[in-house]
Parts: sequence; structure tokens; C-alpha cells
Amino acid sequence: MMPNINNIKITPEMLNKIAELDMFKANWDSGAIKVRPEVLRAMKMVATIESVGSSNRIEGNKMSDAEIENLFKNIKQTSFKSRDEEEVAGYADLIERIFNDYSVIPLNENYIKQLHKILMGHSTKDIEHRGEYKKTSNRVAAFDVNGNEIGSIFETATPFDTPRLIGELLDWTNLHLKEKYLHPIVVIGVFIVHFLSIHPFKDGNGRMSRALTTMLMLQNGYSYVPYSSMESIIEASKGMYYRSLHETQKTIWTDVVDYVPWLDFFITSLQKQKRHLESKLERVSGGDTSLSRNALNILSAFEARPEWSSGELSGYLNIKLSTVKNILRNLTESGRLVKHGNGRTTFYTTK
Repeated sequence: MMPNINNIKITPEMLNKIAELDMFKANWDSGAIKVRPEVLRAMKMVATIESVGSSNRIEGNKMSDAEIENLFKNIKQTSFKSRDEEEVAGYADLIERIFNDYSVIPLNENYIKQLHKILMGHSTKDIEHRGEYKKTSNRVAAFDVNGNEIGSIFETATPFDTPRLIGELLDWTNLHLKEKYLHPIVVIGVFIVHFLSIHPFKDGNGRMSRALTTMLMLQNGYSYVPYSSMESIIEASKGMYYRSLHETQKTIWTDVVDYVPWLDFFITSLQKQKRHLESKLERVSGGDTSLSRNALNILSAFEARPEWSSGELSGYLNIKLSTVKNILRNLTESGRLVKHGNGRTTFYTTK
């Protein structure tokens, strides 16, 4: 079931979006986009929390970003209160490993199994199949906003065929990423839809696909991706995510595969991720490089929470309260923040 490049059609709209991504990548790599290191650190933490939360909620997890942020403070704990917490901790570990080691992780069966083992590392009910291909047939199900299953989407590869199909897919992907006959974003998109169609593991395939997307984007030079959550973009368009997958997957086992629905959604999601990052950068700096480090840190805090009081910001950022109040007054006067209330009830938002 190795992909046939003759089936891969790229529309002009897809090409324009890929060109937009590559232009931003070039500007990011060249240093034309200037962001202070402390701002990047804050943005990366926020994006990581969003990614962990969204990727798990797509699969039915009910934890909010605020709950995940609180869990992160004790992420090294060895026991968790629920399966939701176990899944969150596993995805957090997986993303951290990818961010730290993506440059030395080859795309092969052994490492994919190792990454799956990390993903399921805290899930007590998944001990037997951590890092192992499925032993029984599985299927792709859809869930509503409350985490209830609402139907079957797709029948996947058999356990017998899975090792062969994964091996063929990895060979094809590595070959085309090396030869560059196809744009790497197209290759990554094709890899992901085939990976999800095979569904090689008993559980965790969706989360694995999104983590592998991040890893492959980083390996192919898109070094800005840790600062804006791709997973949150997909969560916000979950209905379209499932529909585009279904439209391509219903042809995936035929001789003529229609990749356009999935690739259009995949590339558009990457474009939205990039544009969301641009908006965040503009919101943090306002295009003004003269802002102090403390002012940038305060603006960055609003990426983690929508509203803050001066006292909360002082404690969160370890900045003197009088300094925070002066900066908040300046940021309010310049229109970057909005003040609400008076006295002890005063709080600030970005709009």
C-alpha cells in the first residue's frame, strides 16, 4: 500500500499556502523575525500546554488547559488521579522528547515503537501494548465534545498486514524526504494519512500522528513549530479534520487514492498554525522593539491566561509590584492592554 506519487495532486491553493509557510520559515531562520529568548520560552510553554491538551481532547480527554497547566507543575509525579491525567503526562513526555531529540530520531519502526512506549508510559491499562503493534483489529471512532463516541469512521489495516504496511510506508517516506521530488510538507501529509489508515497501535494512533507531524516538520527545518500549537488548530476544526480524513481514507485501499481532501486540510492547518504564531508575536511585541524585558514578559503572560491582576503578575513573574503597576499603566495607555474595574477588583486583559 505504498503511496503512488501519480495519485498525489497538488492544487494551486495548496502551493500558495506552502509558499507562504516557506517564506515565513526563511524569515524565521534568517533572524528577520526578532523575538527575545525569554518571550520565546514563555510562548513555547503556552504552546506545549495547548498541544498536550488539544491532542488529548481530540481523542475524548476532558482536561482543560488550566488543569493541564496545574498538572505540569507536578509532572514528575509517579501516580495520577485518572486515565485523563495519565494520557496528558504521556503526551507531555513525548513532546518533550521530540523537542529535545528530533534531530537524532530516525523515522524507522524501532523508534516509532519507542515513541509510542513513551506516549503510553503512564497509562496503567496499556502496559501490555506499549510500544507494540496491535494484536487485534481496531477501527477509527469519532467523539463528541463530551467525549462520547458518536460513530465509526474507518476500518483499518489488519494486525497481520500492519508490520509490512508500516515498513513500506516508512521506506517510501524516507526516500521522498531525501530525494525531494515532492515538497516535504506534501510527503509528511501523505505519511500521516497512511499512518492513520493503518492504525498500527491498539491505542494512541491519533496522538502519535500529531506528535510525528511536529517531529517531521522540525526535522525538515520548520523550527518555529514549537511556538504555536498545531494540535489546537486541529481541535478547533475537529469536524473538518474527521471529514477530510474520511474522504481520503475511503479511497486509501484503492488504486486511485484521492489525497486532495486530506492534504488541503493538513496544509491549511499548518498555514493557520503559522498565522496564529504571527498574531502572537504581534500581540507580544506590538511591532515595538523598545519594550523592556519586563513589559514583554508581562505581555507573554497573557498567552497563558486571558486576564491578570497586578498582584498575580508580580507573583507569577517575580517582579516588584510597583514595577508591574507602572508597566501595566504604560501598556494600558498604549492600547496593548485593557483595564477593568478599580481598586482591589482591578484586572487586565488584552482586549
